[in-house]
Amino acid sequence: MKPIILLSNDDGYDSPGLDALRRELQDMGELWIVAPHTEQSAVSNAITLWDPIRLYEHETRFFSLSGTPTDCTYFALHKLMKKRPAICISGINKGANLGDDVIFSGTVAAATQATLMGIASLAVSLTSYRSRDFSTSAAITKRVAKTILKNGLPRDILLNLNVPKDAKKDDEIHVAPLGRRRYEENIVESEDPRGRPYYWIGGKQLGHDFMPGSDCNLNAEGKITITPVQIDRTQYRLMSQIRSWFTDTKD
Repeated sequence: MKPIILLSNDDGYDSPGLDALRRELQDMGELWIVAPHTEQSAVSNAITLWDPIRLYEHETRFFSLSGTPTDCTYFALHKLMKKRPAICISGINKGANLGDDVIFSGTVAAATQATLMGIASLAVSLTSYRSRDFSTSAAITKRVAKTILKNGLPRDILLNLNVPKDAKKDDEIHVAPLGRRRYEENIVESEDPRGRPYYWIGGKQLGHDFMPGSDCNLNAEGKITITPVQIDRTQYRLMSQIRSWFTDTKD
């Protein structure tokens, strides 16, 4: 029996990355697509609590939602799908999700929500904002997805895959820790036509810290990277030290 596969993203239901993934995986299993109706980049794990959510059906098992990537995964698993998927794949994102990007990424958030609900999950990004060719990334995603289905993943782990634009579908996949990306810290202030101030948060990507073997460094060398990302962010090595701060009665 072919697996049930849930697809989502943060670029929107009509993004070329999602379409490429859909075409590549259509013979692999029963595809369900639940993606945001509009672009939801960098919304992290936001859940829509104070506004109604609208559901749009485009084709059989293909929906978009007026909410966040996390909403999409949650809605798919609790409302639309009668059977649990074997895997959730989020992407293919236009632009990298390397290093600290995983904290802010809506692409990673859709996969994270599925992981929290016990589904093996994969977030995928093409590390280029200009390339419109997602076919190689989709082929590599299929290769990784088959490996996940064969081997499984620990319950609280998802995989974050980044594919350079010049990668070949049979290139080696390097398992790498997260690096540290650097962005211009900038808030642009301007005025609208009525003279009211408005602000634009965010700046240009300035590069990354030099951390040999990290996903940032390897991707800059043109290599495909994959990183196991854990849900539990507890820093266990510091627990005893922090505990001592609050159990020591001396001033």
